[in-house]
Amino acid sequence: MTGPDAPAALRATGLGFRYRRRGGWALRDCEFTVPGGRIAALVGRNGAGKSTLLHLAGGLLRAGSGDLRVLGAAPGTTEARTRVALLTQDKPLYPRFTVADTLLMGEKLNFSWDRTAAERIVREGGIPLHARVGELSPGRRTRVALALALGKRPELLLLDEPLADLDPVARGEIMAELMADAAERGTSIVLSSHVLPELEETCDWVLVLRDGRAELSEDTDTLRESHAVLTGPADRADALAAQHTVVHRRTAGRQVTALVRRHGPLRGDWHAARPRLEDILIGYLQTGDEPGRPAVGVRTEAAA
Repeated sequence: MTGPDAPAALRATGLGFRYRRRGGWALRDCEFTVPGGRIAALVGRNGAGKSTLLHLAGGLLRAGSGDLRVLGAAPGTTEARTRVALLTQDKPLYPRFTVADTLLMGEKLNFSWDRTAAERIVREGGIPLHARVGELSPGRRTRVALALALGKRPELLLLDEPLADLDPVARGEIMAELMADAAERGTSIVLSSHVLPELEETCDWVLVLRDGRAELSEDTDTLRESHAVLTGPADRADALAAQHTVVHRRTAGRQVTALVRRHGPLRGDWHAARPRLEDILIGYLQTGDEPGRPAVGVRTEAAA
């Protein structure tokens, strides 16, 4: 169900989680909505809370405060487990199993198993079904893990840095598979990744975490249309900030370059360029890095 009345893929309200051993908050007062049927990029610096959020959504962790819903259900419940698949960074597999054994296990554990799809993903990577998982290269093990996740035919697929150990060609093939699955079946996908350039053509929603809070959750086309990279005289920077939201700026001599979110027409002697999605994401990740400048603040958009 991916129509206007469909539940959000992910919705957090006041979400918080604290690791006791580390003593700090991984997520705190985190609020956002990711609509259903989207391929959403989950972006943030190391320690921003990305893996924690995905583990919470997948039911591996329990929220310490607030609320998180996956497809309208509580994570970890029977309803959520049958509709959600999570692929973590460590990609847990049984090393002594053959690939065929691993896929058979997936079939036995899931009611809606798609054997054809799972075996296709494996074979497209040139992986023999009789090979033992423990003897495969890291990239091939990733393919087997993805075959398990997609073979389940989930409504929501959560991927925590799944393509880091794949070469560029294999990454492109897997991303094409994910996009086709989303287009054909309306699968919602939340993909954590540091490879920002690859998100430009694949993701249509962005969720940016910063210090355990949602900095941004928005449609990618809306982001591109509402932001601009401006270059102009440094002495006009304060006037610019009074008219628009300055996400990040860099001053070199008498010239300033700023990523801004426009609120109305631009005024003054500014050269404007349309940013790439990568430029926007880096700008938000750098927010607050300039001495004396605060973070932009939480930005959540609940558009579908």
